[in-house]
Amino acid sequence: MTNCEKEHAVTLRIKRLEGNRDIALPAYHTQGASGLDLRAAVKGPLSLAPGEIRLVPTGLAVSIPPGYEGQIRPRSGLALRHGIGMVNAPGTIDSDYRGEIGLVVVNWGRAPFVINRGDRIAQMVVAPVARAAVVEVEDLEATPRGGGGFGHSGV
Repeated sequence: MTNCEKEHAVTLRIKRLEGNRDIALPAYHTQGASGLDLRAAVKGPLSLAPGEIRLVPTGLAVSIPPGYEGQIRPRSGLALRHGIGMVNAPGTIDSDYRGEIGLVVVNWGRAPFVINRGDRIAQMVVAPVARAAVVEVEDLEATPRGGGGFGHSGV
């Protein structure tokens, strides 16, 4: 880890849940990776039919520091090769959540996809979160865009 990386490092406390000692802890797969790989803690092979959505356990719980969140994202290789994604991508793990990390996996592909115990199935990016101060107002400042949305600017 470089000095710059050490300065920006956040301590992520992880607890392996009972019966999951064999599941590897989340890890960065390469030096420049943004996301920690998360593995499936399924009891046996889990087949996902095309269009099927399942909650896949990780066997882990985390303590994310206040001011940060865990963003759960799909792995691009699984998305490209098999159509595997996360229904609520990115999913959010709040800093005060202490339950098991569950992955809401969907098979958007055309063939069944099998998830095995220990497979790298998603990734988690730990990112800072800004908290907003909510202020009710009568009017909002005008902008050139105004209320235009949903493709208003063209193709």
